[in-house]
Amino acid sequence: MHIAIAGNIGSGKTTLTKMLAKRFGWNPRFEPVDNNPYLADFYVDMKRWSFNLQVYFLNKRFKEVVEISKSEETIIQDRTIFEDACIFAPNLHGMGMMSDRDFANYSDLFDLMISLVDLPDLMIYIRSSIPTLVSHIEKRGRDFEKSIRIDYLTGLNNRYENWIKGYKGHLIIIDGDNVDFENRPQDFQIITDQIDAELYGLFPIK
Repeated sequence: MHIAIAGNIGSGKTTLTKMLAKRFGWNPRFEPVDNNPYLADFYVDMKRWSFNLQVYFLNKRFKEVVEISKSEETIIQDRTIFEDACIFAPNLHGMGMMSDRDFANYSDLFDLMISLVDLPDLMIYIRSSIPTLVSHIEKRGRDFEKSIRIDYLTGLNNRYENWIKGYKGHLIIIDGDNVDFENRPQDFQIITDQIDAELYGLFPIK
C-alpha cells in the first residue's frame, strides 16, 4: 500500500511521515533535500536553477514511485510526484522563473511519467497558512531556506488548494494551523483514528 503526505514547505510533512511510520510500522520514504545538488543554488537564483531543480526532483520521485509500485510493504512517502508537476513547476513558470520552453519540456516529461503512475492509496494533505509555514521554516533553521520569498510560498499555497479541490483519490485533510500532531498526543491520535477508519474501517480502501 502507498500512503503519501502532501503539503507546502514547512507544513510538517517529514515530521508526520516519521511519526506515522513508527506508529503503523510503515516504511518511510523522505524527500531528497539534504543531498540535493541544486537546492541551495535555487533559493539564491530561482530563474537560473528552476528547471534543473524540478527535473532533479521529478527524476528522483519517479524512480521512487516505481519502486513503491513493486514493493510488497506499506510505504509512506514524504511529498509526491504530483506536487512537483502540478504545483511547484507551474508556480515557477507563473512567476516567470521558468521559461515557456523549459516548462513545456518539463510538462511533456511529466505527462509521459504519469501515464505509468497510479495515485497513492491514501493522500494526507497538511493545510497550513503562511505564518505557520514561516514559523516552522524558521524553527528548523536550514541556511538555504532563509532566502525563501513570501510570494513564492503564497503561490505554492494557492496552487495546493486548487489541486486538492480537484483531487480524485482517497484524501485526509489536516488543519496544520490548529492540529499540533508533533507536541499534542491527542491531536496525533485524531489523525491516526482517521487513517484507521480509511484503511481498516467498515468500508476500507480496497
